[in-house]
Amino acid sequence: MATDVRRRADVVERYGRSARWLHAGVYVTVLVLMGTGLWLLAGNEGDPSPLSRLTGVADTRLHVWFGWAFVTIVLLGLVLGVRAARTFVLESLRVDAGDLAWFRRWPQAVLTGRFTRHEGHFDPGQRIANVALVLSLLTVTASGVAMALLHGGPAFVWLVPVHTWSTYVLVALVVGHVAIASGILPGYHGVWHSMHLGGRVPTTVARRVWPGWTERYLVRGTPETTRSAAPLAGRGPEAGR
Repeated sequence: MATDVRRRADVVERYGRSARWLHAGVYVTVLVLMGTGLWLLAGNEGDPSPLSRLTGVADTRLHVWFGWAFVTIVLLGLVLGVRAARTFVLESLRVDAGDLAWFRRWPQAVLTGRFTRHEGHFDPGQRIANVALVLSLLTVTASGVAMALLHGGPAFVWLVPVHTWSTYVLVALVVGHVAIASGILPGYHGVWHSMHLGGRVPTTVARRVWPGWTERYLVRGTPETTRSAAPLAGRGPEAGR
């Protein structure tokens, strides 16, 4: 019955509650880590940031605490959401015959919304962004954990630039992600609903951005993130709606 209600309401549930809570936990911790990290990188260690003044906790300590919080959230997500994690990995590494056509049309489509059709849970651009974000987060996290455990020494000196430059890469990727996910670009208008306010996206938006996934959803009636990964064979490029 819930499926029938969603269909009549012309919305599709892009992500379930667990995925949305994981996303919220990740972006809150990452935003705090980026804020405190950039503050410290700017040479303001002796000058408390607004968050440090608000909490009464030093920025260095906040950075370490939220770093461990981020690691905990990710590990819990992996343990409790093995199937969803598998789907995320397989769909992010997916390669279809029509991907190049999608990229050729993308610069115009971000303004018009007329994306080339694709069959994935993520569009080809999202797949590359997912891989880049995961790699940068792994680098930042691994170097940060190592620095927190070492407290100095030759290895610590080597890890500092790794942590710093991977942070710059991560910041650029997060800015790009927010620009697209917020829907400020006309072609992506409305996609922010997928992770907010129940995770329900208007069917017209879903068909525009994720046409193949939307058609499968309307047949199944449940988000693919709660199922095993979809088949990785695409049907080739077609004009998007």
